[in-house]
Amino acid sequence: MHSFRAAVEARDEAAIEALLADDVVFTSPVAFKPYPGKAITAAILRAVIQIFEDFHYVREIADGRDHALVFEATVDGKQLTGCDFLHLDEHGRIDEFMVMVRPLSAANALAARMGEQFERIEAEATEQIRRTATQA
Repeated sequence: MHSFRAAVEARDEAAIEALLADDVVFTSPVAFKPYPGKAITAAILRAVIQIFEDFHYVREIADGRDHALVFEATVDGKQLTGCDFLHLDEHGRIDEFMVMVRPLSAANALAARMGEQFERIEAEATEQIRRTATQA
């Protein structure tokens, strides 16, 4: 999924969102329940772009419509390694997006930072859903 990798590395939020299917399901490394929908997934990814420091991909693995992108980053001084597991729908858009990170200390730092942002993330997603419904 070179186009997603390029969009993330360029921090191009519009390009990232354009690669998401409307019915994408995001599974977080720090939350129990998955988050369904493009609006919430895009809002989460925008927040993560701001939280991760020194983000870079180190490996890309592809098998048909399944992709794994291994990355490294820092959160509040904690180095982490993670993996974006992506599945593409029949149109080439991401319909499943699962993230895993390690070690636990970095995952905890990520959870704390995302927790601080989550009210804003939910409000952003709700506003995007409202705008989309108004345009329809």
